[in-house]
Amino acid sequence: MDDPVINGFAPFIWMALVALVVLIPGGLLLFGRGGPRDARGRRMFRLRPVRRLFGLLLILLAAVSAFLALTLVQFLRLTTDVPVASVSMREQAPGAFVVTTALSGSADRDYVLTGDQWQIDAKVIRWRLPALLAGAPPLYRFERLAGRYTDIRQEQEAPRSVHDLSDWPVPDLAVLRQVFPNWLPFVDVQYGSAAYMPMFDGARYQVYMDPRGAVVIRPGDTVTAEALKQRGW
Repeated sequence: MDDPVINGFAPFIWMALVALVVLIPGGLLLFGRGGPRDARGRRMFRLRPVRRLFGLLLILLAAVSAFLALTLVQFLRLTTDVPVASVSMREQAPGAFVVTTALSGSADRDYVLTGDQWQIDAKVIRWRLPALLAGAPPLYRFERLAGRYTDIRQEQEAPRSVHDLSDWPVPDLAVLRQVFPNWLPFVDVQYGSAAYMPMFDGARYQVYMDPRGAVVIRPGDTVTAEALKQRGW
């Protein structure tokens, strides 16, 4: 099966190659010395309008190709979600679930949630120009994992469950922003982002952070995806 990442970057590779191939002869034509030799036998720079103009046009073409390649890379970056955690759950009693979270570089952790849905919240820092154009990803820190109810009355009256995620292995970037404000001059906005999905026995989910700083949850396997369809999700 073809790799979608490789297929997605193929136009970028071609554009970058075009920029490189065109830039070299363009630079030689624009800045090269093609005039008579001096007393030491070295060629002297001589203004040749047609040659210099053609070299300038090639350099401009290389710049346009490089700009298009950079734009394509940025577009692909803005459409690629980054996986940050996987979540699985098992029902231990009606309306009570053991939720297991797995993060890269950290041991699995179990949390008990009550309700029929689960929600994860994060604090996000998003960049402004020029950091955004440079490809700086949004910074995030997960804050809490909670159970919730579909029915509003249950949400008001039934037992609630919430767990602090501040010990997850991600630095507290909001505090960093407050302590070193001059170090992060290109911060656009700080805000909260959250997502929720149903809880049921055997469900598996993958949590993503999209390039704009939104938390996204997707089914972790086909069984979960089919179960969500049956539940109207």
